[in-house]
Amino acid sequence: MTEPVVAASTYARWRQTTLGEITERVEERVVFDLAGSLRARSVLDVGTGDGTYAIEAARRGAKVTGIDVDPAMLAAARSRSESSGVSVALREARAEELPFDDGAFDVVLAVTVLCFVSDARGAVREMARVLAPGGRLVLGELGRFSVWAAERRVRGWLGASTWKRARFWSQRELAELARDAGLHVVETRGSIFYPPLDVAARLGASLEPLLTRLRAPGAAFLSLAAGKPESQS
Repeated sequence: MTEPVVAASTYARWRQTTLGEITERVEERVVFDLAGSLRARSVLDVGTGDGTYAIEAARRGAKVTGIDVDPAMLAAARSRSESSGVSVALREARAEELPFDDGAFDVVLAVTVLCFVSDARGAVREMARVLAPGGRLVLGELGRFSVWAAERRVRGWLGASTWKRARFWSQRELAELARDAGLHVVETRGSIFYPPLDVAARLGASLEPLLTRLRAPGAAFLSLAAGKPESQS
């Protein structure tokens, strides 16, 4: 990411709400389902924030590196990983300029990162570059055609700096980014069909798997899995 856009304390407060706790659980389930088995795999978590996905990947047996542009976020991720009893290597870096060799990772995760980077195409190309042949990229992004996106756009128009600069995505656009980087799309999914209300999350969470399978419209969270060819020939 180009500069800090969300404070670590904001993530912590979000998880303490009913809406945040349920929503994060749904999103994690989708992302790690698309990532597949991570045991003994090398994983890069791009835009790790306070470490939610990096920590869960480490719990699943992966060797994990997390990068973020914000030192405060990295400090929060370090504290959370230590409290969780897992090991995560953390580095300050931008998604558009990953400081790793070609083919260094089996799996790359990037969740709600492209919505804030200045060069999404360049960032995905960098993620593809550091993927090993046969490796997998999993993107999780904010869906464009949802009640959540509409509410966030209004907040941006009213002056909320985070949402003023955010970009929302469609599944087609995410697939185009992956293909442009030389990857083949394995699967796309939509989830979070309930509006951003505690009571809606409690009532709607159980319907998420069904609505995802039916490819219902209005998903607030889009996810994509893409693979790197075993051979570039």
